[in-house]
Amino acid sequence: MYNVCLVSLGCDKNTADSERMLGLIDNAGYNLVYDIEDADIAIVNTCAFIQSATEESIAKLFELAQYKETRLKYLICTGCMAQRYKDEIEADIPEVDAFVGTMSLDSIVEVIDSLIKNDKKVMSFKELDSPYPDRTKITRITTERPYMEYLKIADGCDKRCTYCAIPYFKGRYKSVPMEAVLEEAKVLADSGVKELILVAQETTCYGLDIYGEKRLHILLKELSKIDGIEWIRLLYAYPEEIYDDLIEEIATNPKVLHYIDMPIQHTEDKILRKMGRRIDKKGIRRVVNKLRKRIPDMVIRTTIITGFPGESDEDMEGLIQELLDLRFDHLGCFSYSPEEGTPAALFDDQVDDQTKEQRLEDIMLTQQDISAELLANRIGQEMDVIIEGYLPDDDVYVGRTYMDAPDIDGLVFIDTDRELISGQIVRVKISDSDVYDLEGNLL
Repeated sequence: MYNVCLVSLGCDKNTADSERMLGLIDNAGYNLVYDIEDADIAIVNTCAFIQSATEESIAKLFELAQYKETRLKYLICTGCMAQRYKDEIEADIPEVDAFVGTMSLDSIVEVIDSLIKNDKKVMSFKELDSPYPDRTKITRITTERPYMEYLKIADGCDKRCTYCAIPYFKGRYKSVPMEAVLEEAKVLADSGVKELILVAQETTCYGLDIYGEKRLHILLKELSKIDGIEWIRLLYAYPEEIYDDLIEEIATNPKVLHYIDMPIQHTEDKILRKMGRRIDKKGIRRVVNKLRKRIPDMVIRTTIITGFPGESDEDMEGLIQELLDLRFDHLGCFSYSPEEGTPAALFDDQVDDQTKEQRLEDIMLTQQDISAELLANRIGQEMDVIIEGYLPDDDVYVGRTYMDAPDIDGLVFIDTDRELISGQIVRVKISDSDVYDLEGNLL
């Protein structure tokens, strides 16, 4: 029997896709291995969101191609890079034996079977705007935390922001039918998952394409009925698409965490217009204020792109001041990366790399002060914490509150003599804080 190794790169949406492919491969009787040196077949589920992700994917393909000199028989490129740069990869890395596009990932077993049977290159691509594949009978194999899973509820995007290439290799927005989402969530809950993290290119438009209306609030309500699911977290909610029924569901549903990831990308109207964003500064303020008024303990994460073409010193000053006023709980910042095929890559007024780096540093220093102050206000509070693990060198457990998404936000370090288990939700009293993390005592 052939041994198969899959390497997943990029975002949490790729993680969800990779775990489905692993489930299909396992069900087909292939042997899954986690060491490339033991593999007969290697799959790289690639990312091409920004230049650095593309470079990482290319480097990994080159790296694994070297193993064809020893045991490895077949190398498969799947996902965004396969969809976007198939011809270039085929020319530069001839060791790649098969390409599987973003809408064809469910064909992975057929691709492997074809390689073994025919020993010649395989191309598997569907139209980007094909209906979302039926995934009701796909079993996922967990590769991350057994108590937490990303639940992909849609793919593609209709926004066409001028800096973003995603619509070119993901296609239009496609919601996963609600019955398929719920079935997958039930299977995950039965396997021991407690925390569901909803992901898509944009979660807030869920249902609009297949039901004619936004139904994210209904999906949240139905997911919360599943036994075993205790926390539901929402990522990638575009500010202009956040609607009253959704806010009300977050406010009143005890399983939906008072946390939202809401990428605004910038605050200055001139830059927002050039980015093709569908909201202005007043609109951003309005939705932030509405969320905090209805849900006083709401935690908001956002993302900023700095160094966008035409961004002036005045724009930067306005952005910093707005961040000081809005006081986001968490903030990620990226330097603008000109992406091939996007309108912004052709804009004349590009910002030099040194200026981008300085502005990114200024933004993050500003956010550090905001974060430190907000976390200091948590000292003395009692909070639920999901245990992530134990640090033997420090003799402390580490976990996350509702305020923290895994891998991108902060942690809580817990001093206790009791033995805790990863995935266990415990009550902790916060005793100290720093810029991004908290300390606490088990109650």
